[in-house]
Amino acid sequence: MSTFAKRERLLLADLLEAAGPDAPTLCDDWLTRDLAAHVVVRERRPDAAGGILIKQLASRLERVMAEFSAKPYEELIQLIRTGPPRFSPFQLKQVDEMANTVEFYVHTEDVRRAQPDWTPRELDGVFQDALWSRLERISRVMGRGLPTGLVLRRPDGQTAVARRGTPVVTATGEPSELLLFTYGRQSAATVELDGDKEAIAKLHEAKELGI
Repeated sequence: MSTFAKRERLLLADLLEAAGPDAPTLCDDWLTRDLAAHVVVRERRPDAAGGILIKQLASRLERVMAEFSAKPYEELIQLIRTGPPRFSPFQLKQVDEMANTVEFYVHTEDVRRAQPDWTPRELDGVFQDALWSRLERISRVMGRGLPTGLVLRRPDGQTAVARRGTPVVTATGEPSELLLFTYGRQSAATVELDGDKEAIAKLHEAKELGI
């Protein structure tokens, strides 16, 4: 049975392949080659992937990323499509869904929305609910360094608090858009912001959003 993580994985691989190795992404100065290398290292080199969150391992991650970025681009795409190694915990469906659904969705949009002619995807309600469920669990982690309070609100009124504090800004949008916003893609996310104007301006520029 197909899962959200598997679907987004294959879509990401297709987009990376179509864009080629030197296309821009929403990940700072990363090109598509760099993003592809990141995805592969995260799944296949846990000894280095810890550098994503642990500063002491950052230099090791940088070296391993450079090694993988130097590989043929077609090889990186194939490694993404085929998935993690046989004995990786990512092979377990529950782990894959929990760890990769958001990861692959965000990176898919990193590729799509960096192109000048991108158009919004129509996501079904089940997938939106799945993204909202994950967003509720991680929102406070993503917003912990913000200079202002932030409430995330779905169009149906459901809310999640990313950070308590004043002044408070309310971001309203579909879960998929709110997810991109909290992952630091503020300029590309389709959300409506209500609250103090100065606080809204700070949120647009905040580097503390995301990991």
